[in-house]
Amino acid sequence: MNATPTGDGVLNSPSSATSSVSRRSVLKLGAAGLALGASSALLTACGAQSKPITGAGGAKEIEFWNFYGPSPKANPQSEWFVKIVDEWNSSHDVKVKLRYIANADYISGNVLQSAFASGKGPDIFLLSPGDFLRYYNGGVLQDLTPHIKKDVVADFLPGTLDTRKVGDKIYAVPMESEPLALYYSKSAFAEVGITDANLPKTWDEVLTVAKQLTNGKRFGLLFETTPGFYQNFTWYPFMWQGHGAPVNGKKATFDSDPVHAALKFWGDSISSGVSPRKPLGNGGGDAPSNLASGYVAMQQTGIWSVADLRQQAPNFQYGIMPLPTPPGGKPTSIMGGWAFTANAKGANPEAAAEFIAWALASSSKDSIERGRVWDTVAKSDIPVRQSVLDAAKAKGAFDDPNMKFFADVVAPTGRGEPRYPPQIIKAIEDAIQAVQLGGQPASAAAATAQATISQFISTYNGAPIL
Repeated sequence: MNATPTGDGVLNSPSSATSSVSRRSVLKLGAAGLALGASSALLTACGAQSKPITGAGGAKEIEFWNFYGPSPKANPQSEWFVKIVDEWNSSHDVKVKLRYIANADYISGNVLQSAFASGKGPDIFLLSPGDFLRYYNGGVLQDLTPHIKKDVVADFLPGTLDTRKVGDKIYAVPMESEPLALYYSKSAFAEVGITDANLPKTWDEVLTVAKQLTNGKRFGLLFETTPGFYQNFTWYPFMWQGHGAPVNGKKATFDSDPVHAALKFWGDSISSGVSPRKPLGNGGGDAPSNLASGYVAMQQTGIWSVADLRQQAPNFQYGIMPLPTPPGGKPTSIMGGWAFTANAKGANPEAAAEFIAWALASSSKDSIERGRVWDTVAKSDIPVRQSVLDAAKAKGAFDDPNMKFFADVVAPTGRGEPRYPPQIIKAIEDAIQAVQLGGQPASAAAATAQATISQFISTYNGAPIL
């Protein structure tokens, strides 16, 4: 009998081959950053922010905090950020200054939350739907609507603005859409006689195949195990496949059969020994460090891994299949993505809003080209604007079979990344961890989360939970 791999890779250690920032690394948020007390304190502090500003909101320099550039290691994403800021600065009086913050500090830590809590938040920053309500409810998001023309709003693909709006007002402009799928090593599959014609399609089939693929040097399957936004993000599709949800209006609905099944599926992957307790490199979304290295044979990750594998492991042969489904379940993925947003209490909120619209939400050819380059040259994503998608297709971006698979097969099954308050995110995170790594029964973990969610939403009065 083959020994089971130990899975003792160094968690979150940078891969020597990594030259770009993966969604996995920038979405990961530790439990400390989402602790209920810290979250409540942040919202209170945000609402009372009194940041000293130059010229009563008319400062001539504004800061853009991000985790891409200018990066110490030159990469396409960093170059894209530097270029757009240089272009803006060459033609505008108010200058934008990039402040690069390593993802371990920006997202994995609490540098952004702490900055806002102390009244020193950035003028422009990157925000995911998963953390939208923290900042909107805290009163620090600038209304961008006056700067975006109606024809441009109509150009955004259906659903891409939903979690960035409250009512008819837009508070963040997305730059990308990133669906998830299941990647697999073609050589590993060939070892056990699995071809593209008989790929696993259900949860049970995936676990069965993962067992066949697991040996002394390799795990069969990888799901994210590190708690935080990214893990929740990657788990949501399995909850949705059985029509589960944490809330329905003002009612908590997490303690349900679909949720139990999704939690158990992830827990079974660990308890059966086919999945590691710790991923390598930058974690569960880092395909070069895990899939291409031979550490795992299947890995749930997103469309960004197409570019990562092309850049970092160009000779690795892999395939992509939709996420597996439970009995009677509906194929479902999730469409994530980051957005530009502005600080309503910053040094020059109007200039910050104007920059965002100029960069990502203009009808100009330059704005459309910026989107195309970001989504299909610097990265491998699905554009969020029809004009950008058309331009990308015209340039052959989706001629690549892997990109075409995401666009034609995976994306149509995608749902927008939800926006939940930090308290709900933390309750879900705790339930996933309790079952996946703690071995707790799914029903018990779901019941605990249900009680927390129910208590929270009974007094919640912020923006709609979507």
